[in-house]
Amino acid sequence: MGVEHIAAYSPQARGRSERAFRTLQDRLPKELRLAGIATIEAANCWLSETYIGEHNRAFAVAAEQAGSGFVPDPAGQWHQTLCVHEERTVGNDNTVKWRNHALQLPPSPLRPHFVKAKVRVLEDPDGRVSIFLGPHHLADYDAAGAVIAPQQAPRATLPRRPPPARGMPRAGETRSGQSMSYENRPT
Repeated sequence: MGVEHIAAYSPQARGRSERAFRTLQDRLPKELRLAGIATIEAANCWLSETYIGEHNRAFAVAAEQAGSGFVPDPAGQWHQTLCVHEERTVGNDNTVKWRNHALQLPPSPLRPHFVKAKVRVLEDPDGRVSIFLGPHHLADYDAAGAVIAPQQAPRATLPRRPPPARGMPRAGETRSGQSMSYENRPT
């Protein structure tokens, strides 16, 4: 979805907020002193009734375009963004270790097993866990580690190979359509 995290300790994230804090820390004590304010209650009242409106009029910038910057998510990919993402290696017993659970991968049309494959584990805030191999969704588990049966979900399939160019044999075939093996391979 193109969403990228910028850590708070990086200059890109801190620049604008630090400049705003510096402005407020420099300006507010002077403004409070000029207004003759000495108590926290009076300062809070003055901030909400006077200062914030004046500050916004002086420093606010109008939006370049009208409307919302939010985009609808018809594919429902928000849950893959707003969750914990980690990479795991599938063990020799075709399981993925996750939070004291051994999540057994179910049979798949993709491969006979996933031993030593790098998979992505996604954990939703409600504890549901999903496992992906690249774009392929392998399985879902509840918070206790039990497999959640798919609700007639379409199977992930590998993309089809395009047909060979006319007159060209497929990999492993000769022009006559016979399969090549080590015994009859031309030398």
